[in-house]
Amino acid sequence: MILAFFLSLMSCGPDYAIVKPGDPETIIITETITETITETETVEVEVPVYIEVEVPVNEGEIWIDSFTQHMSIDGIDILWVVDRSGSMNRFNAELLAGVEAMLLALPVSDWRLVMISADPRKSVVSTEFPLVPGDDIDDAAAMLATLTSAPYEEGFNSVYDYINLNPYASTWMRPDAGLLVVFVSDEEEQSHIEYPMPSDFLSWYGSLRMGSAFMASVVNQTATESLCDRPPNPIDVGDRYMEATSTLGGIIVDICDTDWSPGVTDATHSIEPVEEIELTHKAEVDSIRVFINGSLNHDWYYSETYNTVYFTITPSAGQLVEVGYRYIEPDTGA
Repeated sequence: MILAFFLSLMSCGPDYAIVKPGDPETIIITETITETITETETVEVEVPVYIEVEVPVNEGEIWIDSFTQHMSIDGIDILWVVDRSGSMNRFNAELLAGVEAMLLALPVSDWRLVMISADPRKSVVSTEFPLVPGDDIDDAAAMLATLTSAPYEEGFNSVYDYINLNPYASTWMRPDAGLLVVFVSDEEEQSHIEYPMPSDFLSWYGSLRMGSAFMASVVNQTATESLCDRPPNPIDVGDRYMEATSTLGGIIVDICDTDWSPGVTDATHSIEPVEEIELTHKAEVDSIRVFINGSLNHDWYYSETYNTVYFTITPSAGQLVEVGYRYIEPDTGA
């Protein structure tokens, strides 16, 4: 019985003890208790947070300047379309000096020049023989004297009627020559019925001479640009003349400029092939691209000093030249 008890104790593992015989019978039982303690520790960790912020960047504006190279010309026919209203008499000296400057700037041969009135009723019956190489300022003064007083300020109509309705014009004007029209007036162009917009006139005029039709204007400019002692009345500003001239890339001269010669000389040179183009805005140099008839072209260089593209190979007649670039508007602080 006792043995069975001990055997049963032994089978229970090490949690017991046996005392010797004769000693009091004592059974000692020990118990191991394992206690698990869980503690939570908070640790601060800095985690970067990224927030998308839109930062404005001035990438500039895209602009394209363009021109169509005019056709090769065999000589040049020139029309000075002169306002002969009473207020224009004070500009006779400048007008003659301007004509003289043109005579000196023209080639030594193959040009013809006629002055006509800005009044189409006068121009359609004009039979003045043109000035030609060898004629001088006295010949020009004599021609100007034939332009009698006329009240109508219809320069566009006058050009159309002279070329198409005056039989004498066909005796000296040549269809294979270039054409340069110089408008001279201290009042606005008034062919509003026939040509509501200058573009309406240009749709006809620009098609003449295989595209070799040029234009210049000597007119009143806006008050902010005028060189007159007193700014002109807004109704006398030659906006229609200037719009047409600018569209064709021509020269505009302020009628109050005491010397028309530089502008008239530039107008004379404008009939020559285009070999350079001054850009409208200050270009970002690395953005400039030149296209000729839609194809990228590299025969050019750019001058930052003059903000001008110069062609190392002159574009051929009839080619469309486009210069695209990016520019940044000056910050006005507004």
